[in-house]
Amino acid sequence: MTAASETPALPAARPAGCPFDPPGNYATLRETAPTSHVRCPAGMDAWLVTRYRDVRAVLADRTMSSRGASSVHVNPNADLDEEVSPGSIIQLDGADHSRIRKRVIAEFTVRRVEAMRGYVRELVESHLDAMLARPGEADLVRDFALPIPSLVICELLGVPYADRSRFQRQSGMLVSTDTTREERQQAYDELSGFLAGLFTDKQRNPRDDLFSRLIYRGVSSGDPLTMEELVVLGLSLLVAGHETTANMIALGTLVLLEHPDQRDVVLSAPERAVEELLRYLSVVQFGVLRYATADVRVGTRSVKAGEWLVAALNSANRDEELFPGGGKLDFHRESPRTHVAFGFGAHQCIGQQLARVELQEALTRLFRRVPDLRLAVPRESLAYKHNTLVYGVRELPVAWG
Repeated sequence: MTAASETPALPAARPAGCPFDPPGNYATLRETAPTSHVRCPAGMDAWLVTRYRDVRAVLADRTMSSRGASSVHVNPNADLDEEVSPGSIIQLDGADHSRIRKRVIAEFTVRRVEAMRGYVRELVESHLDAMLARPGEADLVRDFALPIPSLVICELLGVPYADRSRFQRQSGMLVSTDTTREERQQAYDELSGFLAGLFTDKQRNPRDDLFSRLIYRGVSSGDPLTMEELVVLGLSLLVAGHETTANMIALGTLVLLEHPDQRDVVLSAPERAVEELLRYLSVVQFGVLRYATADVRVGTRSVKAGEWLVAALNSANRDEELFPGGGKLDFHRESPRTHVAFGFGAHQCIGQQLARVELQEALTRLFRRVPDLRLAVPRESLAYKHNTLVYGVRELPVAWG
């Protein structure tokens, strides 16, 4: 690869004044160098893959290992050779990954998730009732966007919602790029200890929730998950289950406040609108990391075994070749579900159907009940999550009436 001193650094900055857009150099890279060298904060060089068709090819290639998870490249001085934990649905490959994924995939089918829509709808309505009962101003992140997916994932997994402040704080440490390795390890250990206690209780007192069913199915099949596997899997589901959706609800609301002419489509065709918002925002902002276990070609580039690649999801989702006018929000776009906001291939997000239902219900009911919703502060004063794995807005003060 190119000498480190000549290699551009990742992550690149978003364009000033354009909070919804990925780094400005991605469009140029797609045209001139769609697979290019970058230097990662973790201390290694990688190939940054920016073109849609190449991103899909990388994520679908079984010779591309996910052993480094999707995030280690943006953690300064990360341990790139750290052993993959048993039960890590994000990092395991091949048969080990399939064994874990098969344990939970039945919980996230379209039919099973649709059966939860009524519960999600009730949560949305009750939080709107509480928000509107106060004098016409609120923080949409604190009062709406964060509690809804947190309650949903707690209900599904069987985690007491009373413990939400604990896991929200710890998951915030895990997805921040500013925390030290020691701080991340402490948050990981605390959350793992909490989940171990929860699983021990469910082994003795099973209930009607996903975690209890994981334990039961393992015992009945003769291939039970170990406590370590249960904890690591549970941690992934708990953190991912509320971080991405909460940020999408808040950021999606902000986009719609900026595009009032498109709100009617949200109300009339929520499925189409949500897919376009997922494509347009692509909140997994630093891409997905892969490790080449064999020599392979990515576009016109030769990638050698032992090299790292970063598949830039937010760049792929703006690729004009597949999404004409990709830099613009367009709820009438054809084939909106071809985006890669949930990844692609064997490690595609297992909870994507649940996220879709939550976004559809939250955004349609918010703008139906509060048609005069508006920002309560100048947009320029908003603070964004530039230093977290999942992009979003830290607070969203809104007003109505």
